[in-house]
Amino acid sequence: MKAVVISEFGDPDVLRLAEVPDPTVRTGEVLIDVAAAGVNRADLLQRAGHYPPPAGAPDWPGTEVSGTISAVGAEVDHWTPGDQVCALISGGGYAERVAVPQDQVLPMPKGVDLVDGAALPEVTATVWSNVFMAAGLRPGEVLLIHGGSSGTGTMAIQLATQVGAKVAVTCGTAEKLESCRELGAQILINYKEQDFGQALKEATDGHGADVVLDNMGASFLARNLAALAYGGRIVVIGMQGGAKTEINLNHLMQRRAALIATTLRTRPAEEKATIVDSMGQHVWPLLSSGVVKPVIHARLPLAEAAQAHRLMAGSQHVGKILLTV
Repeated sequence: MKAVVISEFGDPDVLRLAEVPDPTVRTGEVLIDVAAAGVNRADLLQRAGHYPPPAGAPDWPGTEVSGTISAVGAEVDHWTPGDQVCALISGGGYAERVAVPQDQVLPMPKGVDLVDGAALPEVTATVWSNVFMAAGLRPGEVLLIHGGSSGTGTMAIQLATQVGAKVAVTCGTAEKLESCRELGAQILINYKEQDFGQALKEATDGHGADVVLDNMGASFLARNLAALAYGGRIVVIGMQGGAKTEINLNHLMQRRAALIATTLRTRPAEEKATIVDSMGQHVWPLLSSGVVKPVIHARLPLAEAAQAHRLMAGSQHVGKILLTV
């Protein structure tokens, strides 16, 4: 089959389309003929040599796909060939076919195009496991989302709005902020022009954020703490602003706050299955009803993976970037 491989670690030009062995379907797995793969920051890190795939995963990138099941392994009990699905995977999505544990697969939501379904697994799992399962966002609370116009951000806005939370976002342009407003964000902060902590406190009458979804890491941590409400929770899901910093633990203690840091790709299969099951129960009905939708910025052919990585690295997109097979 064809897949996008990393010829050597480096810039996007190291990505090339090549022939690779077909995946082997093991016990408890299904084989998916891929319609599309989502592009994520993890893929860019892997390409640069900073995020190797977990043991047993293919060497080529891609952590989410949509497509049609073409074969099932032994002991698969709830999927059959012909089912249209999307899946959360550990790697190997930039390819024509991929083998996936059956418990990391979800049916295509009613009304969602098969290609566009590739925009769902990674961002939905990230948002649901962190904002809701880990941080426990509740109705009436304030959620601050950094990078509100990203794929993760656009999903977080919609899901938080559906549970009755008040959503604040940071973005770097007026156009991105407007896109977030259209999705339901109520507090719009241009981080290039405003101190986001001060702006948030003013917009919430001094309350601040009950939950912060942070993709920046070190460079934002102290300011996130300053913007936090009493009993607030910060969930760090990325390190675009660096990995090392120093904080005053007294600020955490005085606010009775929690700092949570997670990854998704390297979690054990059992944890991923639990997350996917919970998504199916709570998020998939919202997608099937149309009140929550995938936000797609661009769809590019698999052979143009390098261009997709450049587009993501440029950070001018709103929503997801997909590679179509």
